[in-house]
Amino acid sequence: MLDFVRPSLSSYARILWLALLATLCLSQDAADPWPKADLMEPAALVKAVQSAKPPAVLCVAFPVLYRSRHILHAIDAGPGYKPEGIDALKQAAARLSKGADVVIYCGCCPMVKCPNIRPAYRALKELGFTHLRVLNIATNMHTDWYSKNYPSEPGSAAAEK
Repeated sequence: MLDFVRPSLSSYARILWLALLATLCLSQDAADPWPKADLMEPAALVKAVQSAKPPAVLCVAFPVLYRSRHILHAIDAGPGYKPEGIDALKQAAARLSKGADVVIYCGCCPMVKCPNIRPAYRALKELGFTHLRVLNIATNMHTDWYSKNYPSEPGSAAAEK
C-alpha cells in the first residue's frame, strides 16, 4: 500500500473558501459615486439636446471613440481613467459655469465596467459642478445610442488631443 499524505477534507474546504472569496472580491464593480437622480437615460438626453437650452455634453471616452463618432455637439473632454484625461476634462469644464447643466458620457463598454466615467464624475463634483448628470450607457454607444439613430456626428482628426 502506498503511504503518502492525502489532503484532508478541511484543506479542500479551505482552498474552496479562499477561491470563492477571491472570486467575490475580484468580481465587485466599482461603486457609483452619483445618486440615481443624476443618472440620465439616453431618450431624455435626446430631448434635452434638441431643446432651446441644451446641456453641455462632455465625452470622457477614449479619444479614438470620440474621433470616430460622438453625440451631437459633445465636447471631447479626455478619458477619465488617467491623470492627463482628468486635466483635459478640467480644461473643458473651465469654460462652463459651476451651475451649468452638464451631462457626461463614455460608452466604451458596459457602464458598470467603465474606467472613465466614475473618475470624471468625481473630478467635476470636486470642481463644484452642481447640475451634473451621467448618461446611462448600459451596454455601449453603438447599442444604446447610434443604433437608435439618436443625434450624433462623425469625429475628426482635428479633435485629437
